[in-house]
Amino acid sequence: MRNLKRLLLGLIVLVVMAVVVVFMLENQQPASLVFFGYSLPQLPVSIFVMLAFLVGLVIGPVLSVVIYMRKSKRVRYHTVTGG
Repeated sequence: MRNLKRLLLGLIVLVVMAVVVVFMLENQQPASLVFFGYSLPQLPVSIFVMLAFLVGLVIGPVLSVVIYMRKSKRVRYHTVTGG
């Protein structure tokens, strides 16, 4: 069973990697973004999309940890004070 799970995970990773490569190859037209008056250099559209995806992958877990820590602190405060 463990080997089947590893095989399925490996296949899923390979499929995702293949989709990313195809996406990168299909979106090579250059684009320039302007953000708060600052113009970024012309790069392929796929680079901007992948960067946005990676930023989201980082921000999501960080915000989850911050929310968890706040809730954990609130629960400990109410447990200690009895409120």
